[in-house]
Amino acid sequence: MRVSRICLILAAPIGLAACADMRDDVAVAPAPPAWPGVIVGSVAADRNGDGVVDGYYTADGTYVAFQAPPCPAPQPMMQPAPSGERGI
Repeated sequence: MRVSRICLILAAPIGLAACADMRDDVAVAPAPPAWPGVIVGSVAADRNGDGVVDGYYTADGTYVAFQAPPCPAPQPMMQPAPSGERGI
């Protein structure tokens, strides 16, 4: 009983390997040319080289810069509340 199980366990990989396809017919496409500031392997772009991603490239190679929203208006200065002997 044990011997037959061991033989079956040892024969299974040999049987599966006989069904495997060993041909390598897949052709790999060459990498597209790198545009200025492109980060290889992504669509992100660092145009000025400071390490911060500044925009991205579309599929046709057009660069699109990130645009930040405008800064909020500053808050008006708060006047201190009158207090003490001559306050309210």
